[in-house]
Amino acid sequence: RPRQKPYKLHADKGYDYRRCRAHLSRRGILVRIARRGVESSERLGRHRWVVERTHSWLAGFGKLRIRFERRRDTHYALLKLAFSLICLRFVDRFC
Repeated sequence: RPRQKPYKLHADKGYDYRRCRAHLSRRGILVRIARRGVESSERLGRHRWVVERTHSWLAGFGKLRIRFERRRDTHYALLKLAFSLICLRFVDRFC
C-alpha cells in the first residue's frame, strides 16, 4: 500500500518554528500549529488528548509497554487483544 501524506497537521507550541511551517507548506500539508505567546492551545489539546490517552491505556499492558515480541504477527495479536480488553471495559461500564 503506498504511503499517503496527511491533509492537515495539528501540533502544539513546541513545533512553532519557521522551518517546521516552511517544510510542511512545501509538502502541501495544511499547518495547524499553536503559536507561542499568541494562540491558546486548548483546541489543539482536544485532538492530542485522544492519542495520549490511547498510549496510556496501552501502557497498562506490560508486554506492550516495551516490545518484547520479535515476530510482528505476535505483537499485532497482543495489540488486538489489548484493544479488545479496553473496549470490553467500556461495554461493562455502560451496560
